[in-house]
Formats: sequence, C-alpha cells, structure tokens
Amino acid sequence: MTEPTGLSSEQSAPPGCPAHAGGGAPSGAVRLGGLEYQQTPSQLYRSLRREHGAVAPVLLDGDVPAWLVLGYSEVSYVTGHDELFARDSRRWNQWENIPADWPLMPFVGYQPSVLFTEGAEHQRRAGVITEALEGVDQFELARDSARIADRLIASFAGSGQAELMDAYAHALPMIAAVQMCGMPDASTDTQQLVDDLRISLDAHEGDDPVAAYTRVGERIQRLVKEKREKPGADITSRMLRHPAGLTDEEIVQDLISVIAAAQQPTANWICNTLRLMLTDERFALNVSGGRLSVGEALNEVLWLDTPTQNFIGRWAVRDTQLGGRQIRAGDCLVLGLAAANTDPQIWPESHVGPENSAHLSFSHGEHRCPYPAPLLADVIARTAVETLLERLPDLVLAVEPHELTWRPSIWMRGLASLPVQFTPVAH
Repeated sequence: MTEPTGLSSEQSAPPGCPAHAGGGAPSGAVRLGGLEYQQTPSQLYRSLRREHGAVAPVLLDGDVPAWLVLGYSEVSYVTGHDELFARDSRRWNQWENIPADWPLMPFVGYQPSVLFTEGAEHQRRAGVITEALEGVDQFELARDSARIADRLIASFAGSGQAELMDAYAHALPMIAAVQMCGMPDASTDTQQLVDDLRISLDAHEGDDPVAAYTRVGERIQRLVKEKREKPGADITSRMLRHPAGLTDEEIVQDLISVIAAAQQPTANWICNTLRLMLTDERFALNVSGGRLSVGEALNEVLWLDTPTQNFIGRWAVRDTQLGGRQIRAGDCLVLGLAAANTDPQIWPESHVGPENSAHLSFSHGEHRCPYPAPLLADVIARTAVETLLERLPDLVLAVEPHELTWRPSIWMRGLASLPVQFTPVAH
C-alpha cells in the first residue's frame, strides 16, 4: 500500500461540499513529525496515546489540523465503515486553508483514480485490478524476480560493497512491477520509466518530480495504446479486456496506482527486513542461506517496522464520534498503521510471531490493498531477500547498526541507505 502519486489541479473543494463547513482538531494538537521523532516514531505514538488515547489531534505541514487514529480497533472501525469515513478528499473542510504548493498536495489532491473512488464505482475499479492481479502466476513472478535480483547483484558483486537501497531494494520491485504490466525486460524505455517512477515517488535533491510524473503518465498512456493494439499475458491487457469496460484514462490512472503501490512499500519492506536480519542476532545466526528465518523476518517487519507508517487518509462524511472524540463532517483522519500494529490495548508484547498476520500493514476494509497484491509483494520481497543472501552469504553491514538512519518521513518507514560489504564475487 502506498500514498497516491502525482499532482492534482483540483486544489479546492467543489461548491456545496461539506469541506466548506469549517472544523479541525481541538487545542493541544501535536505537530506530526519533527526531528526528534524521525528515527524513533514509536516514541511519538506512545506519547500521543498516553496523552490523548486512541485518537489524537495532530497538525500536518503548515499547522493544518487532522486526527491521527492510533488504536487498532479504531483504525479497523474507520477502514471498515466507508459510509462514515470516506476516501474522496473533496469533502475536506480545510481546503480554504491549503496553499497550492502544500507539501502533501500530491497525497490529498483529488485524482480520478481508484484510490479516491467510493461505493459502486470503487467496487468496479477495484474489481478490475483484483482480477488483473489474480492472473499473475506467482511461480513465474518468483522466477522473474530472481532473474532481476541476479542482474542487479551482478552489477555490484565484484566490488565487495554496495548501497542496497538504491542499487537493489528500490530497483527490484519497480522493475518487477512494470514487467507485470507488460513492459519489456531490460529495455531502455523500461529503465527510463523505472527512473521516472523513482523520482516521482522518492525525489532526491535536484530531481524534478512533477516533470518525472508527467513522463510516467505519458509512457503509461503509450503502454495502454500498445496493449489495445497488441494484447498479451499481462496486467494491462487483462484490465483492457475486462467486461467492466474501463476507459483508457481510468486504466492509466489505476496502473500508476498499482505500480506505485508495488514499489516504495515493497522496497522498504525488503530493506527493513535485511536490516533486521543483519543486526538482530536471532536472525543473523542464520544469515548463511537465510531461508528458515526470512519469512519470520518479513512478518516481524510488517508488525514492528511497517513500510507505510501512516496513511492520509479518510474524510468524515458527517459529524460522528470515534475513540471518545467528536469528529466533524469533513475532518481529515490519518490512519496510524504502525501505531495500531503495536496497540497495547489489543496485543501483548509477544504478539509478533510467524503465525500471526493480523497486522494492518496492508490496511483493512474495502480500500485495503486489493487481493492478491499482498501475496505478490511477499513473493517479490521474499525472493529479493533470499536471493541476495544466497548469492552473497557473508554479507554484513559496512557501518555500525546505530549509524543507520531512517528517511525523515512520518509516512513511510525506510532507511536512508543500507551500506554493506562482502567477499567480491566474479560474474
């Protein structure tokens, strides 16, 4: 699961929308983020839960009020009751206070994609995606992911060192995703799309994410046109053939959502799992080969270091109550997935285990990651970790564990870099 991508031209709610009613969080709201919490956000969640309970008033960028839903039961309730907490952001009662260049605009500005649809329209769009994903052969995906992994590993194996975030964890799921959608393997065109998707989702200094996102849209439009003329055994062709009859523009928007959801969360899932296995002796003891503990490490990361910490969001359809709070129509609710996964009101400290997959890392309810997307992400992540540990069995961190730093984001949980070293391997 990931945030929506791209910039929207719609920066205000339509006339008559509940967003014009005013509203917001009460006094005592806490700024969501800050340098003191970037490395250990769990401290922020504990502090908010202790002070405010399961639903905390927070301030987003520019001191825009919202609610952070921290409780497992409360997140489950919000995501399970679309009639009360819906996805169409045009309901927001704060649009008049949101500048055009607001940093979170790419995530809340309404877009005509499956991410913002509701009711029967969402069921139609999500149903097409689900059936298209169900056509992916998981054994073939594992083989393709292993081939991609081998190619990426070969690019740095001879040097005896690598920075795995850029060279491996980010690249592998992106390439796998665009191939599932019907892009040719290892072509220049595919590589350009991979680069532009990385920039639009995770821009570095000097990058132009808006221009990159425009190129992504243009390339996906061409892909849809190509697949209309010459369909194949891929996600795009299956979406085009679906009897729901989505328009080309709907398919373009939804393909971008599918690819984005496959990339950044899966990349962080891979890297967070590698970090765990290389720093925790419970897993490090088995790094040689690694197969017996990879599944447990992947599951533990979803519980304790989930790639999507917080998701924005849901908007209240009408005045209601949640966790003892009065929520007004049009209020924004941020889903605290990481906080919910560690809610002490629900789970004992020993709740994380290989058989317990009741985490909310893929969200919950009608807008959760569509089945079988979590299974496909697991195939990619598991193959990435296992292949790396098999090819480079003496892989170790190139820095001390405490020197690893997390990206400064309250939304995604991922390392800034993962430098490693190993015995050079000739290919």
